[in-house]
Amino acid sequence: MGKVFMIGLFIFVAILAVRAITLPGAGEGLTFYLRPNLDGIRQHGLGTVVYAAMGQAFFSLSLGIGSMTIFGSYLSKDRTLFGEAVLVSSVDMLAAFLAGLVIFPACFAYGISPGAGPGLIFVAIPNVFINMPGGQFWGSMFFVFMIFAAMSTVIAVFENLNAFLMETFDFGRKKASLVNFFVVSIMALPCAFGFNIWESFAPMGPGTIVLDLQDFILSNNLLPLGALVYCLFCVSRSGWGWNNFIVEADTGNGLKFPVAFKAYVTIVIPILIIIVFIMGYYNMFFG
Repeated sequence: MGKVFMIGLFIFVAILAVRAITLPGAGEGLTFYLRPNLDGIRQHGLGTVVYAAMGQAFFSLSLGIGSMTIFGSYLSKDRTLFGEAVLVSSVDMLAAFLAGLVIFPACFAYGISPGAGPGLIFVAIPNVFINMPGGQFWGSMFFVFMIFAAMSTVIAVFENLNAFLMETFDFGRKKASLVNFFVVSIMALPCAFGFNIWESFAPMGPGTIVLDLQDFILSNNLLPLGALVYCLFCVSRSGWGWNNFIVEADTGNGLKFPVAFKAYVTIVIPILIIIVFIMGYYNMFFG
């Protein structure tokens, strides 16, 4: 069922992409999206660009907060962990690339700023549907798919919380789900209040809201630090250890973990994660 949904979603987004890039004026959007902006890189600095890309990768794949870990633990021994990791990363990258082919050409075709933020999905995309044959049907299908995509993310995060209660306190799934339902509902209230009754509360300076603080805690702290802990545990002698990690990663059919990456995984990746963490604070206070 999951594979059918994913295939259907990719086909649907591909259809939208074809329609978006054939809109009048879409060529400028494609240029903006696909042509490297060397002036922008020089203006902001290569380090800032790399940091932003790595931060997005952490956020998109939920690295460091347990979501990928818990689903990885559910995999059978038939497939290698490295092969599945490559597959997940590739699918995520393809989905992001197709989404860009839809959004940016549509923005330039209808005179919408590409820097408008998350609201683009409710501004640029509907304009694509309006100018499509059967646009009402395609628009309805798009937002149905978006609901399922959002729910899959919620399930991924929620499952990690359920697994924690089930394995730590021996809760049944129903009991764990009920407890987490109330816990998550209560913890979500500050974010919801930040757009109405708490909108005057600026936790990170003028113009910020509660969501900005929560995003900082997650993106600049939990994601990189959690990923660092996972990485060091897998490859260091005081944790799982490199040899045990390789045995587990290579169990099953599929791509085997390249042993030549040992120095990269044990030294380079931890250093890069620490740099991402430090730059997050640097950009916050001095950027």
